[in-house]
Amino acid sequence: MISGAAGQGGRGADDAGARSAPEGETTVPPPPGPAVPLWTRGAPPIPGPGLAVTSPEPRLLGGDLGALDSIEAVAERIRTTYCCGLCRQRTNAVPGEGNSRARLVLVGEGPGATEDATGRPFVGQAGQLLDSILQAIDVPRETVYITNIVKCRPPQNRKPLPDEIAACIPYLHRQLDLIRPKVIVTMGGTAGEAMLGVRKSLGELRGKVHTYNGIPLVVTYHPAALLRNPNWKKPTWDDVRIARQLLDR
Repeated sequence: MISGAAGQGGRGADDAGARSAPEGETTVPPPPGPAVPLWTRGAPPIPGPGLAVTSPEPRLLGGDLGALDSIEAVAERIRTTYCCGLCRQRTNAVPGEGNSRARLVLVGEGPGATEDATGRPFVGQAGQLLDSILQAIDVPRETVYITNIVKCRPPQNRKPLPDEIAACIPYLHRQLDLIRPKVIVTMGGTAGEAMLGVRKSLGELRGKVHTYNGIPLVVTYHPAALLRNPNWKKPTWDDVRIARQLLDR
């Protein structure tokens, strides 16, 4: 019985395979598989671990920043407080901007002239380039949070001094504590050093996945540096794609 049934079934299958679809009947192709995002093509593998750091208690000027329970409350404190010499020269403080529940937080060095004039981070040429980078990895700007190590512009866009960073970075610690992102990207050597509490070159800090309070942290070039030296665009593209992969973990 089994062999006879198999014989008939096999012959029927051959006949069915030989028959064409009836006239007027169209064959519907199977649905296509999910499209592979363009940014994944040639993306580097996620590198090994780097430094692991934890943030100090968020205290500033004798007041407990831990009592500030929202990103907007922190921003209002920044706008109305003078914690170092940079504050007295500012047009506007630049607390940061974006999604208070962002999965990705980007941290730069400090505001520039356009940011000081508008009170918004990364809105000049470097900001436009950053927007393009985010768009290329399918992460719209409105979904992330963008801020800086110091919230007021240093004169002539110089690097923030150690005492200026020490005075202002507690705000950043509190912002990150409230947002609790999945991934942090620091842009520029100053931001990377400040977040990780070390004195190392950008080259030494890149190419590793550090952790800040257990959150993966990737160090890359500042967008303004890419405007000065386009040769750094390729390594930056690799860095942000590493961060993007970490978001999908």
